[in-house]
Amino acid sequence: MQSIDVQSLASWLAEDAPPLLLDVREDWEYAIVHLPGCLLIPMGQIQARWESIPRDRPMVVYCHHGLRSAQVVNFLSSRGFDSIYNLTGGIDAWSAQIDPDLPRY
Repeated sequence: MQSIDVQSLASWLAEDAPPLLLDVREDWEYAIVHLPGCLLIPMGQIQARWESIPRDRPMVVYCHHGLRSAQVVNFLSSRGFDSIYNLTGGIDAWSAQIDPDLPRY
């Protein structure tokens, strides 16, 4: 499984061709904090909705700390997705290291 740290993701998002961000947390978590422009599909819905996920660009999957997103990356990889990355530390690491103004929970 490929992983990406928050510093590398921040740099990538500033480029002309940023990755798709897939948030696999629950709706209530998304309501607290999320990264702009992300696609929300809670982990429990991935098996039913994976075919609707765009494959036209690289993807970074994130959750709160990186555990759920790692499972989703493994699942999607087994379905033929390539160029897919797990965000190490999840949105909690992003809030702590990149944007401390974002709420943490």
